[in-house]
Amino acid sequence: MQELCEYIVRSLIGDDKEFDVVVNEKERSINLYINREDIGKVIGKSGKIAKAVRTIIKAAAGKINHRYDVEILERD
Repeated sequence: MQELCEYIVRSLIGDDKEFDVVVNEKERSINLYINREDIGKVIGKSGKIAKAVRTIIKAAAGKINHRYDVEILERD
């Protein structure tokens, strides 16, 4: 699941940008830590891209009988 998240975010913000993907299997959560200047690219206008990312993750997780909550956070 981490590889899928990394692929999606890298496609949105570019290969040369830094970000972190933290998958917590115990809490069934995925945290995407994005730099301040790139967070708008991942959230999108009115949150449409963020919703699409969550939908893709939900569909992929459903294939392996899992469920994840995806959070997009600003990186320190």
